[in-house]
Amino acid sequence: MSAAVGRTGPTGSFAAAVAAARSAGELVVQPRMGFPTVEQMGAGLRAVHGARARTVGTITLDSYTRVGDHASATRALERGEELNGFPIVAHGGRTTREMIAAAGAGGFAIQVRHGSPLPLGIVRALIDAGLDATEGGPVSYCLPYSRTPLTEAVAAWARSCEVLAERVPGAHLESFGGCMLGQLCPPSLLVALSVLEGIFFRRHGLRSISLSYAQQTSFPQDVAALAALRRLAGEYLGDTDWHVVLYTYMGVFPRTVPGALALLRESARLAAVTGTERLIVKTSAEAHRIPTVEDNVHALEAAAEAARTATTTPADRPEEGEAEQLLGEARDMVEAVLELHSDIDRALPAAFARGYLDVPYCLHADNAQLARSHIDRRGRLRWSSAGRMPVRDVPGGTAASVGAEELLGMLSHVQNTFDRAALDPAASHDSLPAAGRTRQEVK
Repeated sequence: MSAAVGRTGPTGSFAAAVAAARSAGELVVQPRMGFPTVEQMGAGLRAVHGARARTVGTITLDSYTRVGDHASATRALERGEELNGFPIVAHGGRTTREMIAAAGAGGFAIQVRHGSPLPLGIVRALIDAGLDATEGGPVSYCLPYSRTPLTEAVAAWARSCEVLAERVPGAHLESFGGCMLGQLCPPSLLVALSVLEGIFFRRHGLRSISLSYAQQTSFPQDVAALAALRRLAGEYLGDTDWHVVLYTYMGVFPRTVPGALALLRESARLAAVTGTERLIVKTSAEAHRIPTVEDNVHALEAAAEAARTATTTPADRPEEGEAEQLLGEARDMVEAVLELHSDIDRALPAAFARGYLDVPYCLHADNAQLARSHIDRRGRLRWSSAGRMPVRDVPGGTAASVGAEELLGMLSHVQNTFDRAALDPAASHDSLPAAGRTRQEVK
């Protein structure tokens, strides 16, 4: 990884903030928080900035802005209607700049999070607001969230990357590729998609990039996946400033507060023991309501404390050959895509058209929908069918059929595991998630 590129502006450089934390040996923790009004969003930024943790800020956008319906966002603001995020285009660059200054967040690194397959308007708005960081990608913000043809998303993201790179020195872009559908996507595909989007960003002028990975169903498997992600990032993005960002589990969250906090702490422990630089947190309120500012601050502080006190056990290590197999699968996928065409803008859609990339349970028209996955008896995510992807071995069988009851069981696996451990004091030590043990129990 190269040194972070500096910049000047009303907010601090996002890349420099992460680099400084890395040099200090601290994990950066970040919320996914977004509120519609200037007053609410400003208060949220102020609270995150003041949390007892190494934080960066987030401005998460609303659904109207994500789909480019800025007129509806403006009307909602005028009528005082609820929005599920901050409409940065409707508010405008000047208002957003003033909000950041009024919140006392000048110099505080802030990222805009949005979910749009066609992000150019959002990118221009965040630049006008003096911000330098956002996230997403041509695949990861197209297939899960939209019906936009992949070729259109690729073209829109290519232009957006170029505008960001041209207008903001040191601009930072995070791939959401490691979070596809939130759950039930085997780790090798998450790693490959994150690396491929990183390559796409680099080809379109960005020199500060982060690669994502979402916590899945098995701590040892996630350790192997994060190692593979770092290995491939070093090979393909070695001349850029890059870091890794981990997401606390993105699927069905535990309904109990102790279970939810245990899962959050487990993700922080995973980040700490793998050398991951940044963690996107979830709160104990996720299963019940939209989290408040207080919920977010509590989650940030709990995660930071869990990372500071993290320990490891022999059970955390991948099994013999597991890491090598995962790395090999991810590398084969990346190479298969890059061999299709020297222009990655053409290679990515071609890879999905041929089924070389295929996201399980993703219903987008450009996804082959031949791949299926399952959770094995040890909690690992495995391929049930890899379709036409370059996966040489499919552990656990080849049956692609998954019934509704089995699918619901898989979707609830993590929730049930952590809630059971939280609710049953008599749970055996072997069945208790590591995050639910005390430090004294972990030898």
